[in-house]
Amino acid sequence: MLKHISAIAVVLILILGFASPVQAATPRSTWVENEIYQYNHPFASQLPQELETKIQKMKASPFAFYRGTAHIFYRDMQTLPSSEFVNSSTSAIWLEGDMHLQNLGGMRDSNDNNVFDTTDFDEGYLGPYVWDLRRMAVSILLAAKENGISSSDAQDIVRNFLDAYLNKMSDFKGTNDELSYRLESSNTNGVVKDLIEKVSDKSRLKFLNKYTQLNNSNNRVFQTTLELKSVSSSTYSDIAEAMSSYVTSIPSSKRYKNSYYTLKDIRLKLGSGTGGLGKYRYYLLIEGPSSATDDDRILEMKQEGNSAVAIAVPGLLPSSVYGNQEGARVTIAMKAMLSNTDPLVGYTTFSSIPFMLHEKSPYQVDFDYTLLTTKSKFMDAMGYAGKVVAKNHAISDKDYDAAIIPVSVEKEVTDIVSGNKAVFKDEIVNFAVDYATQVEYDYTSFVNAYNQKVTL
Repeated sequence: MLKHISAIAVVLILILGFASPVQAATPRSTWVENEIYQYNHPFASQLPQELETKIQKMKASPFAFYRGTAHIFYRDMQTLPSSEFVNSSTSAIWLEGDMHLQNLGGMRDSNDNNVFDTTDFDEGYLGPYVWDLRRMAVSILLAAKENGISSSDAQDIVRNFLDAYLNKMSDFKGTNDELSYRLESSNTNGVVKDLIEKVSDKSRLKFLNKYTQLNNSNNRVFQTTLELKSVSSSTYSDIAEAMSSYVTSIPSSKRYKNSYYTLKDIRLKLGSGTGGLGKYRYYLLIEGPSSATDDDRILEMKQEGNSAVAIAVPGLLPSSVYGNQEGARVTIAMKAMLSNTDPLVGYTTFSSIPFMLHEKSPYQVDFDYTLLTTKSKFMDAMGYAGKVVAKNHAISDKDYDAAIIPVSVEKEVTDIVSGNKAVFKDEIVNFAVDYATQVEYDYTSFVNAYNQKVTL
């Protein structure tokens, strides 16, 4: 791919010495087909029907395709020019790793606060802070185009997201405010406020009744549906045996009595998400705080692999940090970037496969980007998204574990961008515009390959 530099960028280079890290988009059909095949092929033997579901979901739109191909994004991060606003201190911080609109949502934290925050950490890893910003910026452009918003308005929305991120990082600098910061109904409005308020309408019993039922012995068990499949007796016993190491993975200070984790039923969960389709995902019904049937808990047990971020920076997160157990990596990432984390988050291994477990919360509400039908609604929501990403980065630095991140990320980011915010925003927007075009090319290649019955 060829570099291109606008006349404005040339002036900026002459004045500031900054080069714009932009490359022109180009069709690359064979490469895309190969990347998708190589990434997904290992899962073809275990859950072929889930891979077909993934393919169908990715066909829906360039945004859906982007959701399912974080591995392609980080393959490109290996080779595309780096940012002029990254130094040694900001090149290895905790990243959510797959930052896009639908990895945000409403939830209830462990202190019973209803908040707007990040909902998925499967790709959590270390890397340059701008990668989370780049990935979100591209998702904004793709979703905005899908919603009928003009390119210039979409770029304004990205700039608003970046402004919110930088301003919140500056607010956090020199304080500990990030440790208690949260977005709730009292300090939000619009679509995000509505989303948070929907959390209050949720109930545990409604949630349990969605997935479970009382049997003839008045014991709660899972329903068997198209999405909830029974497992073999050997899988059931393997998971039951793996529960002890899961419980041990939970810090003793957050561990409940053993009866809490009593396993009552298991189902294979099909059809969830996009990027993770093809990997094993189970729902586990456990006893919860009492023997009553209305306070049972559902655990989601997700197969984890290497973070897609590690494609670009292999080994940047030392395996000693997470014991070379990918479920542990995701657990640590979640704890690093969320406040008042789910006390049921942990990890285990069975059949030599690493898994992360957490509560499938009755109080989670997915973010619906299709509601962002005007520029003002989108601007407003992405301002809050910028604050969420800033919070993620700020609390996961030395505040979480100085042995992993020894610096104050909010100070380092604020200082390196200080005085050059306009150039920084131009850099991210220019990248996002070109990369969104690349995603559209790649999406077309993918759809054409599917229609031509190429094995993906």
